[in-house]
Amino acid sequence: MTAVPARLPRVRASALVGRGWLNTGGRTLSLEDFRGRVVLLDFWTFCCINCLHVLDELRDLEQRFGDVLTIVGVHSPKFVHEADPDALAAAVERYEVHHPVLDDPDLVTWQAYTARAWPTLVVVDPEGYVVAQLAGEGHAASIEALVAELVAEHRAKGTLREGDGPYVPPTPQPSTLRFPATAVALPNGNLLVADAGHHSLAELAPDAETLVRRIGSGERGLADGGPGDARFAEPNGLCLVPDELRPWLGYDVVVADTANHVLRGVRLDDGTVTTVAGTGEQFMVGAPDNFTEGAAGETFSTSFHVPPRWVKLSSPWDVAWVPELAAFVVAMAGNHTLWAFDGKEGSIELLGGTMNEGLQDGPLDDAWFAQPSGLAVERGAVWVADSETSALRRVDTATRTVSTAVGQGLFDFGHRDGPADQALFQHPLGVATLPDGSVLVADTYDGALRRFAPDDAAPGGGEVTTVVTGLAEPSGVVVREAEGGLEVLVVESAAHRITRVALPADLRSLGSTVDDGAHRTRRPVTDLAPGALSLRVPFTPAPGQKLDDRFGPSTQLSVSATPSSLLLAGDGTDTDLDRGLVLATPHPGETLEGVLHVSARAASCDAFGPDGEPVEFPACNLAQQDWGVPVRITADGAAELVLPLLG
Repeated sequence: MTAVPARLPRVRASALVGRGWLNTGGRTLSLEDFRGRVVLLDFWTFCCINCLHVLDELRDLEQRFGDVLTIVGVHSPKFVHEADPDALAAAVERYEVHHPVLDDPDLVTWQAYTARAWPTLVVVDPEGYVVAQLAGEGHAASIEALVAELVAEHRAKGTLREGDGPYVPPTPQPSTLRFPATAVALPNGNLLVADAGHHSLAELAPDAETLVRRIGSGERGLADGGPGDARFAEPNGLCLVPDELRPWLGYDVVVADTANHVLRGVRLDDGTVTTVAGTGEQFMVGAPDNFTEGAAGETFSTSFHVPPRWVKLSSPWDVAWVPELAAFVVAMAGNHTLWAFDGKEGSIELLGGTMNEGLQDGPLDDAWFAQPSGLAVERGAVWVADSETSALRRVDTATRTVSTAVGQGLFDFGHRDGPADQALFQHPLGVATLPDGSVLVADTYDGALRRFAPDDAAPGGGEVTTVVTGLAEPSGVVVREAEGGLEVLVVESAAHRITRVALPADLRSLGSTVDDGAHRTRRPVTDLAPGALSLRVPFTPAPGQKLDDRFGPSTQLSVSATPSSLLLAGDGTDTDLDRGLVLATPHPGETLEGVLHVSARAASCDAFGPDGEPVEFPACNLAQQDWGVPVRITADGAAELVLPLLG
């Protein structure tokens, strides 16, 4: 039995207002066009990994209820680049969005529906009334139950309209590569590319253009086997297996198969693909079933080793071999962590990150990441492109600590060169090292290749310059030997190609200084009063469910702030979903702004079956959401902040 979300009071749904529509064949739509159908509004932005998870969750739903349900994506951007209509059109195609999408660059519809988090889901009944609003991911089963209930109710009332929806697919353009993500140089001189848009791997000749062969059928899915039978789903990261390990492992390349939530091993001589880590299901933070077999029910920590096929993963984005750790480090974008995979010993473990999203340095056990996406290795360190904080981070493998070289946090970004503590990126996805110790960054949403040169004389210092601009969403960087020195290959994802970049003989002259300005996320700021603040996260289990305390407290609330001086009291983690905070008081004439970071979880399970009897083996659900709430401290601000976890 899957519980149905509690109905909201009957309130008319607001108009859908934006710059235009995609996936409608050029037609402008309104709520009136959907009258008689169940409507699901999906407020998303294409940088957000949780939003991409929801897109996958909704695929089965729109296939099952396609004749009575219309899903409408409302794209409300976080980054400046995401407000570009061409970039949005590319993202809709890249992620195979098969429903109409409203372009909402000014967040007009976002504000009308009081959304506070990406993703937010709103259900509208066939008569045009909002019946449910849910934040975060993992709600597919509950929404399915609600849709089925609404269909039955309105079919009986005669207010249900059945038939085809308004989706009009775009016409695909053939190309060798389709939204390639990353690449790696092979020992034979060829290039292996994670061809994410084709759900396969493409081996190219040394010219980086001629297709030698394809590994994977090209159909989205999870299947092992030979090159024509294997299936991937949006593969991203690639890593060569060290020569000495190949006889032990039986494969030559490790692939981060992102949308499948697994790692794959590929044998190059015959193209055989094998799943080497992950179950194919997504790791959900706090869920009791993230492990199978003998690992089930164990307390998970950085000291807990489990067989790689026993643990669920969450959108692995890149993989890198780190000799000092004798393991492959995995950038686990889906839950903001780094993991260590040891194929020879047969283990996978959490290496760093608390699974909270943000920018916090220090010991790996306590560090916060935000969709770590690209990895590069140098002696004693791993460089991380931490995309959602627009940051370049450095992990010291000896001390097991992380520091930030460039980056300010979740909501500050831009294209600004200069001293590292002032420089800004915009959602970087790729990173590579150069022989002189500097780092190349694929600054994806700035469309640029940037370089960070550390200052050895001043730890924590350094300089950022721009190497190339005008690139189309660069997402990967390959540095390889060529005649006369080195060459750099940039994976231009949105241009569906690999581009060569010339390097000067003297790397010290590489790059120039660019300042195209700083930006902040344009979400509406919440005005709060200084001093005491009541934070409430309402959560009521759906009808027929109860809070699940079988494995300990059923709720958890974590609170912090950027800058930390914004919050004088009330930070930290506890089990109560209501908490008293104390906010700082600005000095006369001072503007005090920042971000409140709130993470809440609540576990619930079925209490009674359809017959009214207690359920012996209840179906359980985990509601979980992270909010980053931009706030401004003003004398006339509110003294209460309410963030519904499920409403």
